[in-house]
Amino acid sequence: MFINKNLSFRGLIRFTGKHLIWLTIWAAAVTGFIEYCHYLGYEGFKVPWLPLSIVGTAVAFYVGFKNNSAYDRLWEARKIWGGVVNVSRMWGANVKGYVTNIFRDQDLEESALLGIHRELIYRHIAYLYVLRKQLLAPTPWEHISQNRIMRKHVEGIQNRLGIELDLEDGIIDNLRGCLGQEEFDKLMNMKNTATQMIDLQSQRLKELREQHLIDDFRHMELQKVLNEFYTLQGKAERIKKFPLPRQYGGTSVLFVGLFLLLLPFGMVTEFHALGDWGAWISIPFTVLVGWVYVMMELIGDYSENPFEGLGNDIPMKSLCRIIEIDLREMLGETDLPPAIEAKNGVLM
Repeated sequence: MFINKNLSFRGLIRFTGKHLIWLTIWAAAVTGFIEYCHYLGYEGFKVPWLPLSIVGTAVAFYVGFKNNSAYDRLWEARKIWGGVVNVSRMWGANVKGYVTNIFRDQDLEESALLGIHRELIYRHIAYLYVLRKQLLAPTPWEHISQNRIMRKHVEGIQNRLGIELDLEDGIIDNLRGCLGQEEFDKLMNMKNTATQMIDLQSQRLKELREQHLIDDFRHMELQKVLNEFYTLQGKAERIKKFPLPRQYGGTSVLFVGLFLLLLPFGMVTEFHALGDWGAWISIPFTVLVGWVYVMMELIGDYSENPFEGLGNDIPMKSLCRIIEIDLREMLGETDLPPAIEAKNGVLM
């Protein structure tokens, strides 16, 4: 997630600089070709501006629709993770408040109760980081899964922004500490580890009910919280595993490309009326108009996948750390990990 109020000029150039180069080359090539034809006395490359403006308007509406759809996916993903934060806090508070000695004939020691609280809460902390890892797994339609050139470009963006996607050694050690080595090895080999971790929590609640550490009502209430995690996880997986329909995303690129292909022909025709050098003045204006359309297309293209591992992403790592700090404070811990800081204007 970009956290600066405005994108810097340097950032815009990095984002679209290559497109400015080919737009300039194409506009200059078309202008030079048309002017050469005029020099030879051939006037057949005049393109009326009216039909071109109609095409440009239609493309703008189409790209706007795509960008709105991409924003909807991005904002829904943020609401989902906002729900994860809230329900995680509910889980921590409910575990502490519900798992007690009230219904037992023989009380457990406070240290034993704290151990159960810690087990349920720490397993949930591990669940959050595992869910993040699963949502960052590349899909066929994301940029990093495209051709070699695009993959290198995306990797360059990640390196430049300091984006960390993998489970670092420290987090892996933390997961082992949360789960225990045996449980860690078992869960990490499953196809959908996050799903199985919630199921494991559910089975643990069943055991606690059998031990009379919770009653039926508290069991149901805690299970409702776990069910809510399944709901939120399913919503996130729906966004991750179902792309913005490619008939919209793919044709948008095609339409923008077609418009940019025709744009300099119409611009030269319009500016040629200004005089001998009018056609050459059209080049910067062609580049400017083309750049606006390219920017609109790129913004939507890089926003439609909010779990892709780029600067537009939902800051899942930061949210996981916020939840971890909150839950560990609920356990009375004081040796807490630091909050995730933004790097180069990007919070992950």
